[in-house]
Amino acid sequence: MFDGKAKAITFSYDDGVLQDKRLIEILNKYELKCTFNLNSGLLGRAGSLVREDVTVAHCKPRACETRSIYEGHEVAVHTLHHPQLTKLSTKKVVREVEDDRKALSDIVGYEVVGMAYPCSTKASQNDRVVNILQRFTGVQYSRNTISTYNFEPQTDLLRFCPTVHHAEWDELFRLGEEFVSLKTDAPKIFYIWGHSYEFDIFNDWNKFEDFCRLISGKDDIFYGTNKEVLLDPDLLAYTGAKLHSYRKRKPFEK
Repeated sequence: MFDGKAKAITFSYDDGVLQDKRLIEILNKYELKCTFNLNSGLLGRAGSLVREDVTVAHCKPRACETRSIYEGHEVAVHTLHHPQLTKLSTKKVVREVEDDRKALSDIVGYEVVGMAYPCSTKASQNDRVVNILQRFTGVQYSRNTISTYNFEPQTDLLRFCPTVHHAEWDELFRLGEEFVSLKTDAPKIFYIWGHSYEFDIFNDWNKFEDFCRLISGKDDIFYGTNKEVLLDPDLLAYTGAKLHSYRKRKPFEK
């Protein structure tokens, strides 16, 4: 399990914004791994958001620099244009998801198989959407926004729930301390998610680095991308989770 370890930590960050560069510097410093969920149809766009009455930059990297920015981590689907999937027709859901997956695969040079639902969970995940992903896309796992506050493995990979959002700071550090001290032979997963631009709202970068320092460098913890953790063959055998079949494209040329 997890390269011979029972515990695994993974991160997931949405939207693909230029603040990811600073986030990656911190993650790399502590040898942590993350999956970044990108909107290929919005790459290269500049913009801003207002959160907590604070205006923060929300600028996307250009397609030509995306591969180098996220090297060493994983890139995954966040749809072409970040729509509410539950409001779209089947054809449009497939286009938003599968076209994003194919475009990102071409950009990064490997088969993209992961996803995070855009918008809130209610706006982008229901039984119909999950069925569409199973039938018409190559997505093998997809994360929603419903925190579990525990470390238990899950069997429904297309409705995967994270452990905690990073901005829930008290819970984040409590869970971090609990996970580091946890002794177990059964698989446990600590899954943290968020948006890197959120660190600009209250300048929480140092706080996040303190958390990374807390959880890093432990001999009994595997640090991996979402794909490395969630699609670990031993974990799949343990949980009985099934991957749906799909027709892969031709292998990428080196």
